[in-house]
Amino acid sequence: MNLRPDLREYAGIYLRGLMMGACDIIPGVSGGTIALITGIYERLVGAIGSIDLNLAKDLLRGDTVALRADLERIDIPFLIVLLAGISTAFLLMSGVILTLLADYAVETYSFFLGLIFASAIAIFLDIRSHSHATVAFLFIGAVVGYLIGGLGHMDIGHSLPILFFTGMAALCAMILPGISGAYITLVLNQYEFMLAALRAFLLPEIIAYIAGGVTGLLLFVKALKYLLSTYHGLMLALLTGLMLGSARMLWERGMAAGEMLPGGLIFFLAGLVVVGAVEYAKRRYQANTA
Repeated sequence: MNLRPDLREYAGIYLRGLMMGACDIIPGVSGGTIALITGIYERLVGAIGSIDLNLAKDLLRGDTVALRADLERIDIPFLIVLLAGISTAFLLMSGVILTLLADYAVETYSFFLGLIFASAIAIFLDIRSHSHATVAFLFIGAVVGYLIGGLGHMDIGHSLPILFFTGMAALCAMILPGISGAYITLVLNQYEFMLAALRAFLLPEIIAYIAGGVTGLLLFVKALKYLLSTYHGLMLALLTGLMLGSARMLWERGMAAGEMLPGGLIFFLAGLVVVGAVEYAKRRYQANTA
């Protein structure tokens, strides 16, 4: 039996969503990179960037013709199917990662640390020219990241406003190739809590996180695109520094659970290999489509 073209297309989008979600829930691997490798990144950013106030205005006016045009421009079916795949992966993997953090903390944090270091190197290699300004932004990012890494020791709670803010920061990072939304959630000390909320299906907490993410995307995606296109090298250097500096938190959490060296060394190397493989696939894709 032959599937209709639309059904085949959306099945492929759902599978891409599964891959993105599986990566997005692991600190250090970016779902945005997977979207780029699998050929849907531009469609994803274009769909999100097409959401504006006209949609709300047409809805309030009851202008069905304009509303239909707005929805077609946003590519609603694509976003729904992709989000369904991402959500499925989140629900399936949340319990697994919680178990790993509880029973194999040193190994898991070492693996995450390898992912972060490799991701930072991959981002920095994307900078076309290394000027004094680039080095300065790298240093500033590292200092700020180191200070942010200290937030892991702060008990800022898990209130709905905190989860809303975390979602704003994490989902904006999630769509950028190379930047991990899960790592932002980890740095803000909400990672394990949100995994537990997903496993227990705590709707208020999940809705607050998602609502923050949607708000962040609507408010900042255009600004992020502008900054990356206008100040590409400086922004990549800043992001690299942030990732390297905030890796302090992973090291300290791992050391609190046991000896990171030599016990976690092989898992650190495995993290390097995973990101290296993803980056290799990304660069092959970019070379083939250039």
